Amino acid sequence: MTDHFEKTATRVSLVSIIGNAVLSLLKLFAGIFAHSGALVSDAVHSASDVFSSIIVIIGVKLAAKEADEEHPYGHERIESVAAIVLAVVLLVTGVFIGHTAIEKLTGAAINGTAIPGALALVAAVVSIVSKEAMYWYTRYFAKKIDSTALMADAWHHRSDALSSIGSTIGVIGARLGYAWFDPLASLVICVFIVKAAYDIFADAIGKMTDRAISDERQEVLKAAALKEEGVLGVADLQTRVFGSRVYVDMELFADPEITLRESDGIARRVHDRIEKEFPKVKHITVVMRPRENE
Repeated sequence: MTDHFEKTATRVSLVSIIGNAVLSLLKLFAGIFAHSGALVSDAVHSASDVFSSIIVIIGVKLAAKEADEEHPYGHERIESVAAIVLAVVLLVTGVFIGHTAIEKLTGAAINGTAIPGALALVAAVVSIVSKEAMYWYTRYFAKKIDSTALMADAWHHRSDALSSIGSTIGVIGARLGYAWFDPLASLVICVFIVKAAYDIFADAIGKMTDRAISDERQEVLKAAALKEEGVLGVADLQTRVFGSRVYVDMELFADPEITLRESDGIARRVHDRIEKEFPKVKHITVVMRPRENE
């Protein structure tokens, strides 16, 4: 599973790197020669996506390392660290774009700004279609392998698609004679980027603070344990998310008259069932308790 996780995340990230590099150059060229500040801001955003995808590859490779003496529980949380780095990069990018837009909006020379050419409009539309496609592609595999960093990269693509929509509106408005539309679009782009950075950061922090899985998933785990012969009830269940994996501590009731060997056999069967039916569970501890007659 770990090998498949790493290979999938790396392949998707490489596709993102190539796509973003091409788009960034296209938008930068069009923004400069067609006189669109919003499109140049959008190009900077795409360039940051290249860096983000590189961080994803590094984070996933480190997270996939086997447990060792210094890290007996594995390295899965490194992926969440990578997602936090992505969130910070996204935030810095958004603030930079917003600051530049405010300077232009408050500047005295706004009316003298050159009107964006048609090339800027074409580049913006191409970017919207490309980035939205990359969002759905990355999101699909992020959900498939349950990767926090890859999902963060997917939202990076979505924020870039929104940026391009803002660029398109800015270019159209400027070409209609409203020069302030272009920097205003950059300011809107800033808001979308900062919001995406916050969401990514909050999700990564949640996965680093031993958050329990949902009540629904806990009930499914209990139901799976109760299917095993000899289990009379669930005394206690505790779960914690560790990066993209889950740790489970479960206490089960059994007949007090059975032998220690039989009790151990029940615990082992429950352990194997849970790990087989729930691939995200990396480790489960099962403790058997006697159910006293009331």
